[in-house]
Amino acid sequence: MKNTIILILSASTSIILAESPEKRSFNFFNPTPNHLLRELSPDRPDATESPLTIDAGRFALEASLFDYRRDNGAETYTYGQLNFKAGLTHDIDLQTIVDLSSDSPDGDGFGDVTLRLKYNVYGNDGGDSALALMPFVKVPTNTELSNEEWEGGLIIPWGISLTDTIGLGLMAEFDYVFNEDTGDHEFEFLHTAVLGVDLIENAGAYIEYIGIAGEHDYQAYLAGGMNYAVNDDLILDFGVQSGLNSAAEDFGFFTGFTKRF
Repeated sequence: MKNTIILILSASTSIILAESPEKRSFNFFNPTPNHLLRELSPDRPDATESPLTIDAGRFALEASLFDYRRDNGAETYTYGQLNFKAGLTHDIDLQTIVDLSSDSPDGDGFGDVTLRLKYNVYGNDGGDSALALMPFVKVPTNTELSNEEWEGGLIIPWGISLTDTIGLGLMAEFDYVFNEDTGDHEFEFLHTAVLGVDLIENAGAYIEYIGIAGEHDYQAYLAGGMNYAVNDDLILDFGVQSGLNSAAEDFGFFTGFTKRF
């Protein structure tokens, strides 16, 4: 099982192991061998991203199988949001996020593409804490499913193992987004705090606070969920999210998986 810092609902025991100097010699074209892989560290299902990267030359697929949202009686469904990850170096991975389908009546097919680059500042393979920087940009590839505007920002996730079975994750995200109501771009500040705990050998759970501060109303959410490690390279998960104030969406449910190759 992942110990508490990796999903932050399930962090990696590799966090507390000494880093092997040999690992830094591997890259995208010279993949990290299986016996040196760090434990799988998905960025889902919690909103708090993992500070750990995919090993150099390795790949992972994070998939949201089903995402349901309800707000003031209006319901939305999304199927098949995919995050393709590729380990470029020991400390850097490239992520490509696409939406395969939506319940939008105005269009179908692929949605917008988001590109993210995660750089682990420290803690990928050693120590009891880890920090990463994640710049990202949203490319408006399907204007029928979303706005025609470029958006982007910077994500800063940090995690620490509090005990052998409990971990804390904190994240700050600075977003430059387009507001369709005003027709202008504006800044948002998303911040999260999550506690994760190992329940049994292959399962973990988390509880999380999510806040979004923009130029208008503040949104507050409480979320929670579980994951199950089928093996070292496959993790199943689900989560729920509830709005804590009138500005937030009322309810959300989501489930998916992470597979490493």
